[in-house]
Amino acid sequence: MHLRKPLLAGLAVIAVGLALVGGFGVLQSAVPNAEPATFPEGDPKRGAYLARMSGCIGCHTDAENGGAPLAGGTAIETRFGSFVPPNVTQHPEAGIGDWTVADFARAVRQGVSPDGDPYYPAFPYAMYTRMSDQDVADLWAAFQTVAPAQGGRDGNDLTFPFSIREGLHVWRALKFEPQRFEPDPALSEAWNRGAYIVTGPGHCGACHTPRGLLGGRDDDRFLEGGSDGPGGAKVPAITPKALKVAGWTHDDLVTALRTGLTPDGDSLGSGMGEVVRDGTAWLNDADLEAIATYLLEPRNRNGG
Repeated sequence: MHLRKPLLAGLAVIAVGLALVGGFGVLQSAVPNAEPATFPEGDPKRGAYLARMSGCIGCHTDAENGGAPLAGGTAIETRFGSFVPPNVTQHPEAGIGDWTVADFARAVRQGVSPDGDPYYPAFPYAMYTRMSDQDVADLWAAFQTVAPAQGGRDGNDLTFPFSIREGLHVWRALKFEPQRFEPDPALSEAWNRGAYIVTGPGHCGACHTPRGLLGGRDDDRFLEGGSDGPGGAKVPAITPKALKVAGWTHDDLVTALRTGLTPDGDSLGSGMGEVVRDGTAWLNDADLEAIATYLLEPRNRNGG
């Protein structure tokens, strides 16, 4: 137990060192793929729906302090320090008003800024990578309707050596694999829709899948719960087996995602309560049914 922090720091230092001094073959694999030269025309209404599904509103809005929509969220506390969701309004300086759709796509699906800097995986681009070109175009169209706003808190406050961003190049090479969602033709339309939401924009695995020493998800234990939720909270398993053992039914899941209430009438925890308030409560019945279908039906590892 006492060795955990030194070991964690030591591994991180090694990763930073590799990123700074070499391993060209490793770093080369971390270079993002090029985004398309053009994107389809975006639908802002569909994009606004995707923004709710993807958690953009809840994460990038400081609702507790009356912040403007998407003008920067409250700090997310983790064992590595505090991550602060930035301003993503159309403000040209405080936000993303000077971005192009390709810049936006590269950020969302590959976790790289317009300047080429890697984002920390607290931003769930490793799941957003499953979004299609149309998804990205629709999200971008929606974001362009958001009024520019000043604001946004100061940057991340991370402990050393995690504050050294160059170490992310090695992390990406080891843990990030860009991939679009591919439906399984052997399974139902509802199951596939649920799989897309849970493993893609809904990014359920960001909290409900255990993480290793350097913060990477252990996808061999997909949705088996973990201890690295927001603020260090424990997050329950939501595999088909775990849900059925706990007595959850299809209707229970749909109701919880719509209302934030558990089968016994209790409220979901604060983290999941916010997910419902700002996200799943806005989803249509078909998508809630699809999520429940996917979560309760046995499946292969890694979401497939």
